[in-house]
Amino acid sequence: VGEEVDEQRVGEHFWALQGIDMEVEEGEIVGIIGRNGAGKSTLLKLLSRITVPTEGVIRMKGRSSSLLEVGTGFNPELTGRENVYLNGAIMGMSRAEIDTKLDDIIAFSGIRHHIDTPTKRYSSGMKVRLGFAVAAHLDPEILIIDEVLAVGDAEFQRKCLGKMKDVSQSGRTILFVSHNMVSVRSLCSRVIWIHDGKVKEDGPTEDVVRNYLNNYIEKGESVQWSGNDAPGTDAVRIREVALRKPDPEELLLCTDTFHIEVAFDNLGIDDGDLRMNVHLINGADILVLASALVESAPDENIGALGPHRFRCEVPGDLLNSDDYRVVVNFVRKGKLHFRCEDTISFQLHDPARKDGMSLGRKQGVVRPRLNWSRVS
Repeated sequence: VGEEVDEQRVGEHFWALQGIDMEVEEGEIVGIIGRNGAGKSTLLKLLSRITVPTEGVIRMKGRSSSLLEVGTGFNPELTGRENVYLNGAIMGMSRAEIDTKLDDIIAFSGIRHHIDTPTKRYSSGMKVRLGFAVAAHLDPEILIIDEVLAVGDAEFQRKCLGKMKDVSQSGRTILFVSHNMVSVRSLCSRVIWIHDGKVKEDGPTEDVVRNYLNNYIEKGESVQWSGNDAPGTDAVRIREVALRKPDPEELLLCTDTFHIEVAFDNLGIDDGDLRMNVHLINGADILVLASALVESAPDENIGALGPHRFRCEVPGDLLNSDDYRVVVNFVRKGKLHFRCEDTISFQLHDPARKDGMSLGRKQGVVRPRLNWSRVS
């Protein structure tokens, strides 16, 4: 139901979404999950009537309000207050109706001192605060929210989740795209998993989220390919991605230093303009770190034809306990040449105390051991 142009595939048609068939009942809170590029945001743009479907029909009953991208729906030359009235008018509300909501919108957004400032001077966080407050308080029957809430701080995100629960309890419908599985689990009763532009699974939240996460942690700690089965292109083929632990028989702890090893063949890029980087993505589908070979080994030439094998060291006391998967990217001339999502996965575990009891998971995505010293 949506078609986009992919710069990497000029001259071809790329279907951002295809064969989507879904029905959402009044009052449901539906989470939409999937990897980056799966088609989630495109689906919300279609439902918000920002994008027109290439094929198919979308039927919606009721007034909808959406928060998709930072600043969407705001005129940058108008003040925050003026944009509230503009958005309300677009939704068909009278000025008197908006007047009754204005104080609640301003209070929820937390930007009272800037409400009469042009929004072009707002930070991304301020735009998200006001955008969500407008979307949630103007009484839509259908509320459509994309991942933009990640821009706000933790306290504001909690306020947003609480407000969405209030909206749903009043019988309204919510469609919520997020990479944060904790938020999805706490808010949604149903989840739709989008994969490569199609619905891979649609069902109860716990079932779908568990299957989604397991899809990435069952790959194992080493994977090898041979011949044309190896992922890649005519120019680059990955032969192996492996996790090298200090002790292969022991659990990998957050305090352990370990290595990620990538072996590949350069089959057709001999101009020296080839780069490789590795992404580590956690169980909530959040990119935790990215490391490029050229950053630490600028003299290494992977542009030479033939086999190559490199090892990346990940220091202990950096990552938090979680499930992780490894993504390998090859870049040429500043553009993505090939991305391999389906490589290895592994788990990092909390260290135990001397008495064998777990120290417990620390807060945060990372848990570096930082140096402290007395200054007075």
